[in-house]
Amino acid sequence: MERFSRFVLTHRRVISVLWVVLFVVGGWASSILAKHLNQSFTIDGTPSIRASQAVTAQYHTGGDLDPLVPVLQLPPGVTPEAARPVLEPALAAIPGRVVDYYTTGDRRFIGSDGRTMFALVYTPATGDQPKDARTQIDLAKVLPAQLAAKAPPGTQVHVTGTGPLSTNSGNSGGQGVLTEALLGGAGALVVLAFVFGSLLALLPLLVAAVSILSSYLVILLLTHVMKVQAVVQYMVGLIGLGVAIDYSLLLVTRWREEVAHGADNETAVHRAMATAGRAVLVSGLTVALGLLALIVVPIQFMRSIGIGGMLIPVVSVAVTLTLLPIILTGFGRRLDWPRLRHEDKPSRAWIAWARGVVRHRWVAAAASLAVLVTLAVIALGMHEGDPTTDSLAKSGDAHAGLVALRNAGIPSGVLTPYEVLTPPPANGAPGADSLTGGTGIYAVVPGQGTGAAAASPGRWPLTVILPVDEAASSEGQHIAKLVRTGLERTVPGTLVVSSALANIDNIHKMYGQFPLLLTVLAIVTFVVLARTFRSLLLPAKAVLANLLSVAAAYGGMVLIWQNGYGSHAIWGIPATGGIPFWIPMIVFAFLYGLSMDYEVFILSRMREEYDAGASTNEAVVIGLGRTGRLVTSAALILFLAFAALASAPFTFLKIFATGLGVGILLDATVVRALLVPALVSLFGRWNWWLPGWSARVLRTRASPVSNTTPESS
Repeated sequence: MERFSRFVLTHRRVISVLWVVLFVVGGWASSILAKHLNQSFTIDGTPSIRASQAVTAQYHTGGDLDPLVPVLQLPPGVTPEAARPVLEPALAAIPGRVVDYYTTGDRRFIGSDGRTMFALVYTPATGDQPKDARTQIDLAKVLPAQLAAKAPPGTQVHVTGTGPLSTNSGNSGGQGVLTEALLGGAGALVVLAFVFGSLLALLPLLVAAVSILSSYLVILLLTHVMKVQAVVQYMVGLIGLGVAIDYSLLLVTRWREEVAHGADNETAVHRAMATAGRAVLVSGLTVALGLLALIVVPIQFMRSIGIGGMLIPVVSVAVTLTLLPIILTGFGRRLDWPRLRHEDKPSRAWIAWARGVVRHRWVAAAASLAVLVTLAVIALGMHEGDPTTDSLAKSGDAHAGLVALRNAGIPSGVLTPYEVLTPPPANGAPGADSLTGGTGIYAVVPGQGTGAAAASPGRWPLTVILPVDEAASSEGQHIAKLVRTGLERTVPGTLVVSSALANIDNIHKMYGQFPLLLTVLAIVTFVVLARTFRSLLLPAKAVLANLLSVAAAYGGMVLIWQNGYGSHAIWGIPATGGIPFWIPMIVFAFLYGLSMDYEVFILSRMREEYDAGASTNEAVVIGLGRTGRLVTSAALILFLAFAALASAPFTFLKIFATGLGVGILLDATVVRALLVPALVSLFGRWNWWLPGWSARVLRTRASPVSNTTPESS
């Protein structure tokens, strides 16, 4: 790394100009990036998608979106039959396919009060999910007024459904990723000012700005060769803020330490690059590997998240190891003013903490494992599914419609009906007429409804099944699976469209390769860290601790969101009853890499102290004394970035940000401040064991246990 730092300083002008150009062009790229990103979360090749495509092809409506559900509360004394002359043509005129009391004759479209009625509106479908969703949202905005104008005077009209409820769960305009990044940046500046006590606090923010905007430029170029998921923009903006500051924080802190020991600017830069720079390189590599591992998942949008997300740690490492040394060499001492903090000695508070952990290492290890294992056990109860309707909009027209349905005795499962496409009966085979209700089914009705597509010849019979339980619940998914299995057996060739079944199919496809992903990632990480730490035990412990840390973060998501212990108190949102199926995978990819940052920061310094002649316990104390404040500050900055993301619209972003935030806090406190130093102290000299055969494979120096420094207690 010292040779590389000399190359950087030799070519400082060219490198500086290059980053200035990328910064400026990246700013332009960030302004147009959103319209080039893919908004769809559709997973191709599943039975649900094939069924959805068949319905869309034959009826040009419906597909993979749940229908809009207009709810009409007629005035006292007016029955649905009395209102038929005006309501039937009004409902039939709605764009798309409408299934209601008038098209089916089924009185279960009417509530127990005899005055509340609902309809299912399957909006026009083109096969472009984001475009179809926008069409549905636009229709939901104007439909209440249009129906109220035709309905009997005094009729209350609301339009609900999973789409309108999700749209109203937050401000759809949102604060925008820029505003959220600024919020995270403001919090980061406060933490950095405390850490440095000088104008050096501005440097990590500068590195983050260059890294984020440069990454946006690369992602914009990437959109021309592949589809990139829209959520990547949030990830780069906010997670980039965290990792770029992490890396620059480590390098600047080490530079200050060398300067405090009497080195000149340039010598301090070379020494910082040889130690902290190497740790930054390894950390960035592990974060990038964690995200790149998503390419194992056979889903296009997940692969795009992995590739797009991988760019930010790579670019952040490049900026930290090239631009930052140039700035420190030229302006470091002038920026280190008023220098309210010094780095000549380790933190006394962290030295005291580390000695306490070493002295009570069995208690520290047991206590930290108790917390992590308890949360990991809670994670076993995770239900992967969309948030229930209760956890979506709590006000507005869509919420009022949902309340009206329930007050009339109509179950919320009607918001997530099944569309059943059956082949025409032939040779005595059963057809759509054989479909009947059963346990968990509210109604089974003809699904052709109104509209030009419904009257077109050559269409397969279409039936709509209204379940009692909504698709987001475990009961709703169980019933949907039973319905599809039963129909495929009794009516061969049947295709069933259901958001509950889509969730089941997506989980199967996404997590079918998860064991392979874990295996590949664990092996690659082990090899990288074994070479970095010159040890076999430390990387094995790091991999296991990271997996346990991620599992504990899952447990936090289950407690806070699925079970509601925190979602209502913090955001005013009731328990969701489930976690969206894609969130655990992405949380795993990010947390596995991000939390490894702290492992590398701490253990690299412990290894350095041990190689300098300290015993294992002394290396633990000094290593944690030097890195403890840095790690907790870096974790706090990342947490603030995720807190900013949690302020974004839509419940799924809040859940995602919570998983990352909880994971980072647990990792920086319970894992790195307790478990890691306790275990290193317990393992003693075996931490540093690297036999000759493995050293030859890793192309590094061996570290036989017999030659290690005697341990002191």
